[in-house]
Amino acid sequence: MDGSTALDVTPERLREIADAFARSDVDGIVNSFAEDGEFRNARGPHYWGESFKGKAAIRSYFEPLFASTGDVKWKHTSELICGNRAVTEWHRTATLRTGERQEWLGCDLYTFRRGLIIMKDTYIKVVV
Repeated sequence: MDGSTALDVTPERLREIADAFARSDVDGIVNSFAEDGEFRNARGPHYWGESFKGKAAIRSYFEPLFASTGDVKWKHTSELICGNRAVTEWHRTATLRTGERQEWLGCDLYTFRRGLIIMKDTYIKVVV
């Protein structure tokens, strides 16, 4: 055990994180993670997607994402908390700089330690 408690994550904390995504706030997103936090993107070269470990690596994913999408929006739709774990559901829309329109539903599986994300594992439904 790492000493985690149910106080590691609250509905308010999940909404703060969702709001950072809704604002495309890279600093807010990155600062939601622990120094050793990990973000697993749904897409990537491995069966688990692609992993970004540590704040610098997480920033290296989100900065170009927001730079390449003119109007990416996440709308948080629900959450579930159990101890230091949480699940959020959301609806994402975006228009890429190329004009391509994206829309999908997704969810994130979170693990928290002392209010910071140590794992954010993303799953999406992609329209093809």
